[in-house]
Amino acid sequence: MSQRQRARREEACAEVEIGHLFAVVDVVDAGQVHLFYTARLLGDFAAGDESLEVALFSKDEIPWDDIAFHSGRYALKKYFEDNGQNNGAHVHELRRSRS
Repeated sequence: MSQRQRARREEACAEVEIGHLFAVVDVVDAGQVHLFYTARLLGDFAAGDESLEVALFSKDEIPWDDIAFHSGRYALKKYFEDNGQNNGAHVHELRRSRS
């Protein structure tokens, strides 16, 4: 089982078909690069060992203020802007604002 397959099972107990890469976010201050792919849910899902709860939301129901990571917010917004089309990978750099 691949690392991605393990992560999907551990976090959402989900079986999915991976699509195309659509967002790459360089989280500079964390020294991380977050990759986001489209995917199709193939069956049921549930909270796994690493999640308290999981849910599916329509675009209008997404609790934007509750999304923990800016990279996830960015990727979701780009996903909806693409409107289901493969427009290549969106690339973004995130840095903490310095006061």
